[in-house]
Amino acid sequence: MAITIHLDIVSAQASIYSGSVNEVYATASEGEVGLLHGHAQLLTTLKPGNVRAVLPNGEQEVFYISGGILEVQPEVITILADTAVRAEDLDEAEALEAKRRAEQAIKEKTSKIEYTKAISALAEAAAQLEAIRKLRKKIAT
Repeated sequence: MAITIHLDIVSAQASIYSGSVNEVYATASEGEVGLLHGHAQLLTTLKPGNVRAVLPNGEQEVFYISGGILEVQPEVITILADTAVRAEDLDEAEALEAKRRAEQAIKEKTSKIEYTKAISALAEAAAQLEAIRKLRKKIAT
């Protein structure tokens, strides 16, 4: 039996998850990180994307975050995100529409600021769609 570590995922609106996990995977600014009990202490920023937690019973929980901060301490992993949502709560139609709007704004290139906002919105919509895809894959298996 694997040794567990406590995971807290907190958004600006609410606590999304708090409990024991065997493993955590997230997209840090430097790339994908995998965390287990006993991992070295770490503080890094997170890109918009998925956080995957493997529970003690072997099941997986998938979350979407819009970016944030990951802190690893000896007994707890904390993720502080601007927005955090369980993958099953994401709205695919809304994410596809956001992606379409962002792609249109990129084509129009109205200003440098608008272009930068559109690139950010496109990355966020793509990350949400990826979370939905991973959730569907998890359900199908």
